Amino acid sequence: MLAAGAVVAIGAMVGTGFAVQSAVASTNDSIAETDALRDAANLDVEQLGSHAGILEARAVKTANETLAAANDTIVAAQGKTDASQLASSAAALGNYRLLAPERVFELADRIEAHAAPVRAAVAEADRIAAEQAAAAAAAAAAAAAAAAQAEESSAPSTGSRPSGPANPSGAQAIARDLMAAQYGWGDDQFGCLVSLWNKESGWNVYASNSSSGAYGIPQALPGSKMGSAGSDWQTNPATQITWGLGYIAGRYGTPCAAWDKSESSGWY
Repeated sequence: MLAAGAVVAIGAMVGTGFAVQSAVASTNDSIAETDALRDAANLDVEQLGSHAGILEARAVKTANETLAAANDTIVAAQGKTDASQLASSAAALGNYRLLAPERVFELADRIEAHAAPVRAAVAEADRIAAEQAAAAAAAAAAAAAAAAQAEESSAPSTGSRPSGPANPSGAQAIARDLMAAQYGWGDDQFGCLVSLWNKESGWNVYASNSSSGAYGIPQALPGSKMGSAGSDWQTNPATQITWGLGYIAGRYGTPCAAWDKSESSGWY
């Protein structure tokens, strides 16, 4: 009985030791879990702080870039299209340092939505202005060309008119009287006529071009054309001059116009 009692007592003591050890282990586990939770909570706070700094920096960068682009668009739109909504949104974003990052991003999106149609309108206005400028330049160039052509056709090629003799004689005297009586041409046209036929024939009634067949004072080609002014066209200066003046009047209008043609091309 004594032995049995001892065994029971020892067993009770052993059981009590196991219970104590189990309780201590449970307590230690709880402490470890609490420390782990505490550490995890502290790490989240640090991460959140870092994330907030990154978000704020991104908001500042977005605000500066958006405002710069908006200001460029507003300047480009002056006199071309309405940019009032864009300007209003840009003004709201101007105080971005007082705004939450989420509000900054919201305003940036709104500004872009207002800027897109303004940029499109500016591009269209520029296109129309470029087309109008090109058309105006083309019209001005055409007008200048037309004016130059008209001046070239009306002005003498030498810049000054030749003058005739004050007291002409012979064939030249006949020519001055005929041109005044038949066409009303004065001394200014007479000077051109003298120079023209000096160049053609030297006012020689018998002048003949062996290579072309031109003949007489006006160098009619062929000489027989002058027969319409008289049958004595081969020898009579008045007949040749009468025909020559008619040819000039019909083809060029005046002796000076015929002279200009001869100066520019070598023939009339």
